[in-house]
Amino acid sequence: MTLEMVRSMLAWCTFIDLGVLVLWFLFFTMAHDWMYRLHGKWFRMEMEAFDAIHYKGMAFFKIGILIFNLAPYLALRIIG
Repeated sequence: MTLEMVRSMLAWCTFIDLGVLVLWFLFFTMAHDWMYRLHGKWFRMEMEAFDAIHYKGMAFFKIGILIFNLAPYLALRIIG
């Protein structure tokens, strides 16, 4: 596996993961009640807890994208 292949893979992973994050955010904002009802069938929780779980999940996912995809990509870009 060449350095260029690794850089390309990390770039695509970053874009795909950011797309998933945007899709998650759009579902959460535009279909919030539907998601709450769907999850409410499986788990008993208050709406505030539901919102907090998704907010923390999106934050954790975003940090993961930055640490595991974007930072290594930028580091490989810097070194050559």
